[in-house]
Order: sequence, then C-alpha cells, then structure tokens
Amino acid sequence: MQKPHYLPLDSIRGIAALSVVIHHVVISRTVIAAFPQPAWIDVPFFHNAWLFVDLFFVLSGMVISLNYATSDFRDFSLREFVLRRLARIYPLHLVTLLAMLMLRFARLGLVAIGILAVAPVQTEVNTGYSFFLNVLLLQSMGLFDHLSWNGPSWSISTEFYTYLLFGVLLLGARYSGSRRLFYAASAVLVIGSAWLIVFGLGKPSLDFHTDFGFFRCVLSFFVGVLTVKIASGLPSTSLRVAPSVLQIGALLAAIVIICLVGIHPALSFAAPFVFAVLLGSLMAFPTAWPLPALLAVRPLVWLGKRSYSIYMVHAIVLVLAEYAIRAAGPRPIRALDAIADGTAATLLVALVVAGVLLLSDFTYKHVELKGGKLLLRIVGQDIRSPISAVSHAGQVRS
Repeated sequence: MQKPHYLPLDSIRGIAALSVVIHHVVISRTVIAAFPQPAWIDVPFFHNAWLFVDLFFVLSGMVISLNYATSDFRDFSLREFVLRRLARIYPLHLVTLLAMLMLRFARLGLVAIGILAVAPVQTEVNTGYSFFLNVLLLQSMGLFDHLSWNGPSWSISTEFYTYLLFGVLLLGARYSGSRRLFYAASAVLVIGSAWLIVFGLGKPSLDFHTDFGFFRCVLSFFVGVLTVKIASGLPSTSLRVAPSVLQIGALLAAIVIICLVGIHPALSFAAPFVFAVLLGSLMAFPTAWPLPALLAVRPLVWLGKRSYSIYMVHAIVLVLAEYAIRAAGPRPIRALDAIADGTAATLLVALVVAGVLLLSDFTYKHVELKGGKLLLRIVGQDIRSPISAVSHAGQVRS
C-alpha cells in the first residue's frame, strides 16, 4: 500500500538541518576566536538551533510510525526493519566517519611539516576507542563523555537504538494482536524518559548528547509516534481558518522557544510537544493556507531531500573551513571587516553553507541512495520496494 507523502515535512527538516549548520558555524570556538566581529546572522535563533535535533527526533517518530504502525503489522519483520534502518543511515555514517579519520591524519601531517599550528587539547577525544564506539553507533550511550569524530552523528546513534526499541514494541504488538498496547507502551516511554532525564540524570534542559542522549531521542521519537496516532484521528474539515491558525501559532511558538531557550533552558522540555503540534497539524491539514503551500516550493523540497546529508557532512566542511582560517591568519579578516563589521564572518557562513550544499548533493546521490541499495544487496534483502525514511535528517519517503 502506498504511504502518504507530506512535502511540508520534508521541507521543515531541510530548513532545520541548514539551521543546525549555521548554528555550528557561529558557535565554533575557532570562528569566535578568529573573527572579532560576529556574522550578521549571529542571533539567538541560530545560537540555540541545537534544539532542532529534537524536531528531527519527533519527525522521525512520525515517519517511522506512518510507515509501520498505521497499517496492518501482522507481517512485520524485525529483521527487515533493522536492515532497512541500517541501509538508510549507515553508509553515510561510515563514509563521514572515515572522512574524519582521513582529515585527522592530514591534520597530523600538516602540523608535522609546520603548515598548521594547533593548540594542545586537554582531553583527546578522537581516539581509537571513540572510533570503535562510533563504528558501532554507541557514541551516545553513556560510554564516552565527549563528542568525537563526526560530532553530529551522536544523534544518529541514538536513533538507531530507538528504532530497535520501536521494532521490539511493534513486534510485541504483532504477537499480542493489540495496537492499544503499542501506543500505551509509547506513552509510558515518553513519560518514563522525561522522568529519567529530569530526576534520574538531573538534566536542566534537553541540551545533552553523549551522556545518555538515547533517552532524549526516546522522549521526542515516541512523542512523534503518538502524534501520528492523534493527528490521524482528527476529523477532516473544510474550514481553512482553524487549521491555519493552529499551524502558524505552533510555528511561532516553536520560534519563540528556540530564541528564548538560551535564557530559559527549561523551555527545551516543551519543544518536542510544540514541534509535535506543528508537524502533526501539517500532516492532518495538508491543504491549509498558507504554510503547507509555502513549504512545498521546489527549493525547500530539494533541501529536504538532502537534509540527512546536510546534517552529516557539515562538520567535515566546517573542519576544513577552520583549517583554512588558521592557515590564512588575521589579515584577510581585518581587510573584510574594514568594509563593514561582520563582513568576514558572514562571508564564512555563506561559504560553509555553499560547501555543505554542494557536498550534500553529491553524498545524497552517491552515498545515501546507492549505498543503501548496495548494503541491502549485500545482505540479500529484497530492494524492489524503496527504502523508507528512517533518519532524523533524511527525507520523508514512502
């Protein structure tokens, strides 16, 4: 059965992924140290765009639920589910991990011959042990207390094990014959993970990753699962005003939370639920005006299709940009800032974004799509049906 395809959800994921790219540029220690004048878009929204990771988690829960939990799951195969999850996320994860390894070797070589000077770090994070954890997607399961190698992949690791949890729940529902049990368990996971984050881990906000970021993912992912259940039960309506008000109101609320979460970290706990209202309303009322139509424009859909690649490759481009900054020195920065304050940093943001878009277009076509098919072919999985969307930065595909 053909699953519904919601272009606005693709686009939102693309916008969020690009916002995370800008976030990491403006908070880069190298950039802050080298550029005395901040970029023109160095504003609270982008400083706090780390919160979009929780939007990715909510959206992943929705997409996976749409593909597996809303139809007859009596034929659900956990093996096939896991293989397709791996086929979607692992090829690009492995390629970016190896790229970071090569960059580390290149960095050591440049330092050895005197071209690049780097300050010694207090704690080396890119070690053989952390590389091994990254290979196994274990870098955010509390076994290592720093981001390492391709830092953004921490969220991919949490999603993979959340997928396994989802698959086990769905398998239990299949054998019990109870769909209600599946959604009840999803609600328990949302409540339980929220309790554990606040009272067990003692987190003042959702801004944590390697130290059991898995529970952050579980919270938002299963909020997404429940969102599909609620949104699919909403009555269809010919009224245009109420759905539009709901969508625009949720969008504005999400923007306000992102802008203020740096001042009030506890607001982050409301973010998954606000994101759920926004995404669920777009799913439930795809013809409302004007948000769904605006989000369905071709450039945003293009961005959404490449959002997983954008998210996964941007750290590589940023590392190369930081090397270039160190090699170039302060003179060109001062010359550009003499034109107008912040010109140099703004140009850097633009160059990084352009580089990320170019590289992500390549990896989307040649690593995501081809790599997933190759992996399934290697394990002997039937690939006649398309690989459904599974990663928090990937597109919504049926």
